[in-house]
Amino acid sequence: MKYTKNIELGDPSSNKQNFIDIKIKLLCCRYWLLDMWDCHDMVFPFWRVYWNKNYGGTLKHKEDVFEMSPDSIYIIAPFTSFSSEFQKNHVYNNGIHVSGRHLTDDIVEADLEEKCLFHFFTHFNLGVPFDHVYPGIYKIELTDYLKDRLLYLTERLKIENTDFKLTFNLKLQSFIKEAISNIGSELWKAINIDERVLKVLRHVEINIDSKLSNAALADIVNMAPNSFARLFRQEMSITLHNFIQKRKIARACDLFEHTDKTIEDVTYDLGFSDRYHFSRVFKSTTGITPAVYKSGRYT
Repeated sequence: MKYTKNIELGDPSSNKQNFIDIKIKLLCCRYWLLDMWDCHDMVFPFWRVYWNKNYGGTLKHKEDVFEMSPDSIYIIAPFTSFSSEFQKNHVYNNGIHVSGRHLTDDIVEADLEEKCLFHFFTHFNLGVPFDHVYPGIYKIELTDYLKDRLLYLTERLKIENTDFKLTFNLKLQSFIKEAISNIGSELWKAINIDERVLKVLRHVEINIDSKLSNAALADIVNMAPNSFARLFRQEMSITLHNFIQKRKIARACDLFEHTDKTIEDVTYDLGFSDRYHFSRVFKSTTGITPAVYKSGRYT
């Protein structure tokens, strides 16, 4: 057997291997009993996975309508505009109206399955460029592996939904990775984008709290602003300005979720001129105001 001379890393092969590093940032994972789910035109900067244990839930994206089945999970890409409803208690045709509570192990599900939705959901980010993919809702048929993970996760969530042990975190991450691996390859076009655009994407992500001009970003890759703007739009299917705004709103959502910063604090931190400007951009991006998002009155 032939070995290479340099095996400091413990790999005897001389064949260089390149892997794609995907880092999951978990935002929430819950198992709820819903009696109302009238949510319209929601747009958020993170991934969602939905699963309903029983029938009655509907998701809508543009002209696509998904009658949710317990045999499938539904993956919603970041910045996808979508609506949801529970057909047996559909009241509102606009706005976000959710009524429900955590499912616990003392609830007899059989007594409520005709009246409520048993709804599992998890929100997460994958980082740049994987959080900027084509918007859409993707229906994935449950495999035995995914069913096994869902059974574990939902049963554990009935017992504990605040401080999760390592086993739960690992199984949740493996569930998410298995789920998104079933999405078609066209969704992941972003990983093959031009190196110059990738370099700017990384710079934007690191410096999202700063004011970022087209000219300064184009200068990073030694291109004229107009030329780089055309390249960026060609590669990312969005203008550089709109991309930066979306990433700033994504950062704002992260700050609202994980810090005690006020709306004024976030406005200043992200380089917006004033609260009115920030609120206008936030609502145009997510469909709701920063105050509603910060209050948590959505799902």
